[in-house]
Amino acid sequence: MTLTCFIRYQLDPFKLEAFRHYAEKWADIIPACGGRLLGYFLPHEGTNCEGWGLVSFDSLADYEAYRQRLMQNSEARANFTFAQKERFILQEYRTFLQAEPQSYLKLLATGEHSHAGRYL
Repeated sequence: MTLTCFIRYQLDPFKLEAFRHYAEKWADIIPACGGRLLGYFLPHEGTNCEGWGLVSFDSLADYEAYRQRLMQNSEARANFTFAQKERFILQEYRTFLQAEPQSYLKLLATGEHSHAGRYL
C-alpha cells in the first residue's frame, strides 16, 4: 500500500521565492532520508498563498522512520531553520492519503506523456 503525505502550506504571498528555495532543497534531502518526493508546487494562478508538497511512503512505519532520519540530517535541519527564520510558511497541514493502485503514477509508468498537458 502506498501512502502519500499531502502537505498544504499557507504561504506569505510576498515571500514565494523563499518557499521556492525551500522546496528546491527538499528535492535532494527527502530522497536521501527515504521519502519518494512526488513534488513541491507553488502558486501560479488563482490563490496566491497556497503551496503543496507530496511525499510517498510504503507504510506509516516507513514515514515514521523517515521522520527520524530527517531530524538527524543536517541539511534538513538547516532547511527547517531557514523556514523558521524567513517566516514564509504561515501554517502547515498534513494529510495522509492512500493511493489507488490502478491510478497511482499510471501516466508515468505507461510512458504516455504526450497527453499529460491536456489535463493540467
